[in-house]
Amino acid sequence: MKNKKNIVIFGIVGIIILALLIAIIVMWSKKKDNSKSLNTPDGVISTYMDLIKNKNYDEAYTLLSKESQNNITKEDYIAIYDKVYNNIGVSSVEINNITVEKIDKNKSKVSYSQKLNSNYGDINFNNTIELQKQDDNKFYVVWNYGAIYPNLQENDKIDISRDYAKRGSLIDRNGKLLAGGGYIASVGLVPGWMNEETKAEDISKVSNLLGITSENINKKMSASYVKDDTFVELATISKEKQSTIVSLKEIEGVKIKDIASRVYPFSEKAAHITGYVQKANAKDLEGNNLLDENSLVGRSGLEYVYDSRLRGKDGVEITLTNENGEKKQTILKTEKEDGENIKLTIDSDIQEKVYSTYSKDNSATVVMNPKTGEVLALVSTPSYDPNKFVIGMTSQEWNDLNNNTNNPQIVRFTKSYAPGSSFKPITGAIALQTGTISADTEFEASGKSWQKDNSWGTYSITTLKTYNGPANLLNALINSDNIFFAKTAIKIGTEKMEEHLKNIGFENNIGFEMNLTKSQISNEGKFISEIQLADSGYGQGQIQLNPIHFASIYSAFVNDGNMVMPYIEYKKENQTKFYKENAFSKEVANTIKNDLIQTIEDPEGTAHLGKIEGLTLAGKTGTAETKSAKGEEAKEYGWFNCFVADENSENQLLVVSMVENVENKGGSSYVVNKVKSIFQGILEY
Repeated sequence: MKNKKNIVIFGIVGIIILALLIAIIVMWSKKKDNSKSLNTPDGVISTYMDLIKNKNYDEAYTLLSKESQNNITKEDYIAIYDKVYNNIGVSSVEINNITVEKIDKNKSKVSYSQKLNSNYGDINFNNTIELQKQDDNKFYVVWNYGAIYPNLQENDKIDISRDYAKRGSLIDRNGKLLAGGGYIASVGLVPGWMNEETKAEDISKVSNLLGITSENINKKMSASYVKDDTFVELATISKEKQSTIVSLKEIEGVKIKDIASRVYPFSEKAAHITGYVQKANAKDLEGNNLLDENSLVGRSGLEYVYDSRLRGKDGVEITLTNENGEKKQTILKTEKEDGENIKLTIDSDIQEKVYSTYSKDNSATVVMNPKTGEVLALVSTPSYDPNKFVIGMTSQEWNDLNNNTNNPQIVRFTKSYAPGSSFKPITGAIALQTGTISADTEFEASGKSWQKDNSWGTYSITTLKTYNGPANLLNALINSDNIFFAKTAIKIGTEKMEEHLKNIGFENNIGFEMNLTKSQISNEGKFISEIQLADSGYGQGQIQLNPIHFASIYSAFVNDGNMVMPYIEYKKENQTKFYKENAFSKEVANTIKNDLIQTIEDPEGTAHLGKIEGLTLAGKTGTAETKSAKGEEAKEYGWFNCFVADENSENQLLVVSMVENVENKGGSSYVVNKVKSIFQGILEY
């Protein structure tokens, strides 16, 4: 037994020793091969080219001949490769077809083909390089600038000139320009044209009209380069400011020139859709050879979303020039590709109508065709003039914009908000879909205040009014009964409520072209208490909805239970897509739709103010109270979601509208009147 153990032990030790010997032999042979490779032209050129391909210039320099190293330092060698390759945006290097021709026992000539994969396109060329044996009996690279690119010499330059692509336009569904090429007015003074007797007064007038100080104007006018016939530019302004331009032209010495620029003809009315562009900054240019300091970059809105498509691709000519700036040869030339013109589903007439309706409010409004998903208007107020971001702002204008407590740069239709009672149709639809209730289910009348049991402590749910008739779904929607929907949510239960909300897009990105804040169940993404579930049933708790997503959900009541996919880029042939098919059954969707018709038609309905004679509308109001800081009054969001309920109507329209701070404006009634005027204006009722 003992002998067998010894045999096993010796066997294992033997295997280990053998493995070590093999490893040593392999390492030695590799070392020997590497050592040998530097003694042959094939070996050294193969090693050198691999180092160049991997941009390992530090090690590549060690393979240069002594003479080459005397002609260029390691730092300059590395710098020239980095400079040339970075300048033309080389991402990778390919070297192929290497052939070595022996000249004599100490010298060889290497021919090869090289491809530089650059941001501007592939640069292909053939090249040669010499190898020379030195005293250590190894071959080294005889390097000169031509190794980077044929015919390149020390004082030569590789220049890049651009043929700028035309940035594409954003146009509405009827071809009206929302963002695109146009002209702005460059305003300046010509000293020789000015009346010396009224000069100070005229400068003061210009100062007031342009919003710049007289001191600033005088400083520009006194610059050393200024002559009598010099046009001294003071500011650029939008061509839309015709009254200002007319007033400026009446002042002696003023000259106005038209210059090409990106323009936004609808200015504030469509600012949050279009966004704006600015010239590329240092951050944009870092590592991006496709841009230069004159390139326009989309900063917000669809200018940002569609930036690469709108921008197109500049034409580029890369040339090799000598120290005198004379072109030796063209290395690469590409033709420019102008940016796309992108047509939107937006109807600028509707956009203007909605903006004028809410211009003095803090609001978000979505107008959509609920059958197709085409977004006809997206309005966020207050707004700003995107033209000013292109032509420049005075310091006062910039401060006014940034210090505005109403935050005009916030794109409200991309955010999410507490929906209040406008959420109740969703609770009702989920309850019907899950069989939790039927249209005939009645709850006991609860008065204006209710709590489930003593486990709620002092907390109770209140509603604004009592009503005659059964406490069923129809009457609860007509009278906006908070208690009914709180009871319904509890009856649905946490698990089913969460499941169905997520099924219709809560806690998810719905895939709209612009980045939207997700609608949420709660801050934690789930219901954390029974009270929170009950409050959520009538649109309070921590439920929040994005207006565009909200419009998609309401579209299910028009489309037999299918939620349409909202979109903003126009399609020649409409192919309606659904975000969620069978979100609700046809029966459930029609039940909710018919009940929402009654919230407008019934004189007791909370949305009865929205009734338009001769037009069948369905809708739901909502007033959500926000939790405020201690000692402050609570703020209210007013909602009205409304749609044409006649499926055979040629005018399919759905409006989701939210206004902030309606606590002193009549609550959601304030929004109902505005949405009513929108329907009347669009449909001419």
